[in-house]
Amino acid sequence: MFTGIIQAVGSVASLAPRGGDMRLHIATGELDISDWQLGDSVATNGVCLTVIELPGDGYVADVSVETLSLTTVGQWQPGTPVNLEPAMLPETRFGGHIVSGHVDGIGEVLQRQTDARSERFRLKAPAGLAKYIAHKGSIAIDGTSLTVNKVEGAEFEINIVPHTLDNTVVGGYQPGAQVNLEVDVVARYLERLLEPLGDS
Repeated sequence: MFTGIIQAVGSVASLAPRGGDMRLHIATGELDISDWQLGDSVATNGVCLTVIELPGDGYVADVSVETLSLTTVGQWQPGTPVNLEPAMLPETRFGGHIVSGHVDGIGEVLQRQTDARSERFRLKAPAGLAKYIAHKGSIAIDGTSLTVNKVEGAEFEINIVPHTLDNTVVGGYQPGAQVNLEVDVVARYLERLLEPLGDS
């Protein structure tokens, strides 16, 4: 489990196709990975990946066909910047919201405009995800925990403060950019609880 509070921005060091899926090498930059172990989970632009190698400058992970079909990973190239957040520890301060690292779909940045010292972004979610996005609710965009400021159908707005612009990949977003979206897990559970049960 993750919080959506990004700890560092790394980059894609290399990508290698492996029998239909992919192996990634992610350079972690200044992030301290001295206590990481094989099998650890790392949210990488919001995608939960399992560490299978620790070459010293970062980590290596395999990406399944399912993940490639639901996320932006298939669009990455060497040098692509990525948000990084290791899985929570028991003593971790919970500063964001519950993020699983299971991306629900790909959204698109429609508009960016300056709003005082912040930047306001308008995005469009896949139609099937729109019902889970609520005014003042939480959403993870490329793994970053953010608050929804406005919703109109499948389109929604977020306001990004200077710290987030400087310390995540969000600062590089421009219209047309595609991003990983994970809706609030609480909304999904509420939907399931309200579903009528079939005859058993």
